[in-house]
Parts: sequence; structure tokens; C-alpha cells
Amino acid sequence: MRLVLVGPPGAGKGTQAEFIAANQSVPKISTGDIFRANVGQGTPLGLQAKKYMDAGQLVPDEVTIDMVRDRLAEPDAADGFLLDGFPRTVPQAKVLDEMLAELGTALDVVLELVVDNDEVIRRLSGRRTCRGCGKIWHVEFDATERDGVCDRCGGELFQRDDDKPETIAERLRVYADQTAPLVDYYGGQGKLVGIDATGPVEDVTQRATDALDPFGG
Repeated sequence: MRLVLVGPPGAGKGTQAEFIAANQSVPKISTGDIFRANVGQGTPLGLQAKKYMDAGQLVPDEVTIDMVRDRLAEPDAADGFLLDGFPRTVPQAKVLDEMLAELGTALDVVLELVVDNDEVIRRLSGRRTCRGCGKIWHVEFDATERDGVCDRCGGELFQRDDDKPETIAERLRVYADQTAPLVDYYGGQGKLVGIDATGPVEDVTQRATDALDPFGG
């Protein structure tokens, strides 16, 4: 199966991607993993990306696309894959369609994790990170015994800038502007399936599994 996972920040894409990829026996391919691999191996594309990352700039589309093209051409992706974090925009989606056509294949399905903005803010703004060991806790879902103190190492807990409500609201605005149009794009191709991404992780995974069944999942 060849599928793309989409959804707003905080929808649980990373967690569900792991489960779905394992269930489908396909590699999970995320842009973050691709960047780290290329930079770590010092590939020409990795060196290009590192220049932008070191300067605090976004890696240009063409570099990201070339990395994805190389990754999809690897043997383990020949019989299927799960893409997480790419495409992020409709122009990237069109390039992906062309890329797959060159490989003689196409996407089977695009799975959208649907969650409203209030739930996203609740999930992300409640996260607290330990300054000592780096473990992430949650004030509501995974609270520590003592407020502000890590159960694992006794380190101080803090709220990352990324997890502050005003930052989350901006990330959601960017998602609505740039990535949400993918829903209409893939819906127009008849490849979009949406599932409710609220509730326990296991329930969301079951909904995802059920939604993918008609596509050979």
C-alpha cells in the first residue's frame, strides 16, 4: 500500500504512522528522518539542506523533493510506503504524483486525521519537557507526582516555546493556509479518507485500520 498521512500538528500523526506502517509492513518515510539521514551521511543533498538549516532557514522545496525522490527509489519502498510530513502543499502533491508516475505507480489512499483546533491546543499546550533527561510529560494525560518536577530524574519541567498556545495557534494558521488544501486536492482524486483522531491512541489506530481495509489494508 502507498499512502500519505495528513492532519494538523498535534493530531498524532507520528504515533499513528508507526502503527500503520508496521501493520501494513511498509517503511514509514518522514521528511525529518530523510533530512537527518542525508545530513548524517553527508550526501550532496544533505550538505545543501544543512546550509539552510544552520542558517535557520527553511529547506527549499526542490531539495526536499529530491530527497523524497531518492528515498522512494530505494528497494524497501518498491512495494509500498507511508509518507508522513510530505507533501505539505498542493504543489508538492502534484510533484509527488509526477514522481510516482515516473516510477510506474500511484498513491492508493490519503488518510486524514481529523481533530479540532481546541483539542490540538489542549494536547500540545499541556506538554512539559524535562530540562534534565528530556522526557515529555503532560499536565493532563501523563502528569508527574510533583508539579513541575520530573518523576524520572527529578529535573525541572518547562513549557517549550513550540507548546505555548500562541505558537500553536500560529502553527494551526499555517496548516490551514498551506496544508489543509491537500484535503480538497486528494478528495478530488477520490483518494481521501478521514477518521476521527480524538480519544485513546488504540481507538484511533483501530479506526485507521478499518478505514484502510477497503484499500487492501
